[in-house]
Amino acid sequence: MQEFELPWPPSINHYYRNVRGRTIISREGREYRERVGWILRQAHVRQLLTNVHLRVELYPPDKRRRDIDNVQKALWDALQDGGLYKDDSQIKCFECRMREPMPPGLVIIRVNAYE
Repeated sequence: MQEFELPWPPSINHYYRNVRGRTIISREGREYRERVGWILRQAHVRQLLTNVHLRVELYPPDKRRRDIDNVQKALWDALQDGGLYKDDSQIKCFECRMREPMPPGLVIIRVNAYE
């Protein structure tokens, strides 16, 4: 099992931007990917080539109401871009829990090979 603490991701509402008719990843989304990539490199992560089981604990930055699925896309893409797995289609099991707020927000990831 590998475990990581990551910063709170941008919601899907802030992850993409529409520019001249094209949908792109926002500056906030690109910065999040870079931060996650740096954390994974510091942890000397080896890319998983098998199917993946992700366990996620979300500690939002404040008490505002949030949909649990609004952080999923940014998180999965950042983990892929950071090299944890080759493609997020490898995620075959996903468990997620929303916990009490913990400013400035925190995500704890536990990843295993899916069996």
